[in-house]
Amino acid sequence: MRVLIIGGTGFIGQHVVRQLARDNHAVAVFHRGRTSVALPGNVCEILDPLSRMPIRKFPKQVFDFEPDVVVHTMAMGSADAEAFVEAFTGQTGRLVLLSSGDVYLAYGRLAGLEPGPVEPGLLSEDAPLRKVLFPYREQAQSAESLEYWYEKLLAEQAVLASVKSISTVLRLPKVYGPESNQDLATVYRYSHQPQWRWTHDYVENVAAAVVLAATHSAAGGRIYNVGEAYTPTVAERLAYMPPSRIEPDRNSRFNFAQDIAYDTSRIRDELGYRETVSEEEALAKTLMSRPN
Repeated sequence: MRVLIIGGTGFIGQHVVRQLARDNHAVAVFHRGRTSVALPGNVCEILDPLSRMPIRKFPKQVFDFEPDVVVHTMAMGSADAEAFVEAFTGQTGRLVLLSSGDVYLAYGRLAGLEPGPVEPGLLSEDAPLRKVLFPYREQAQSAESLEYWYEKLLAEQAVLASVKSISTVLRLPKVYGPESNQDLATVYRYSHQPQWRWTHDYVENVAAAVVLAATHSAAGGRIYNVGEAYTPTVAERLAYMPPSRIEPDRNSRFNFAQDIAYDTSRIRDELGYRETVSEEEALAKTLMSRPN
């Protein structure tokens, strides 16, 4: 299979590229040259240093590659997702968008964006979505800032409203690994909320889910949660994690009565997804990489 990755040098993308190349797929990576990583020698790199986010234009080389699947790791809102759809609909067999769990109404309740009661239980792919848009806009320094125009809900709508049968959306959890979130502050800083649950997953496992979504014939037209089979409480995580100097964030405005815990059974049942790296090994690889 011929797979084009848009933004394949970032935290998750580089692992997706390596796994696809290892499985003998033909892989091309289109990126801006902002991140330099060692990719397999048989991977085609298409570089455009003048490209800016949101990415609205693609060079001729990406179409000359003739991809069967295009995976967009960097579409953050409506402008880049619409450009993605316009460019590649009819040019490829599948569009794959990496999205986020912050699209759920539960995240709006957690962050105080939307009034209302707690959303109980696990979040399935059919759980209610946020109605309040642009969840990070108040943090933006300007209208050009990512925080200003970021909205994965609009990105999802753009992709799914095209040719839905060839579109796949992956809602990712909080991802950790040696290259990012290596101190697992997303656990330690909430040690004062022992019963709270937030779905995490190791970067190589998330990449394996992306590879499945890109290459499995059953993934077209589907939305999948990606993450742990079981989301532990903060207390359960800390019971098997080493001590940390990270102080609890007692100033957080989160409503910790609201869990962000995914039901990940759909991708497991439909695509046969299983973690490739155990949690014990993932934690060891991640925490060993922390700066001294």
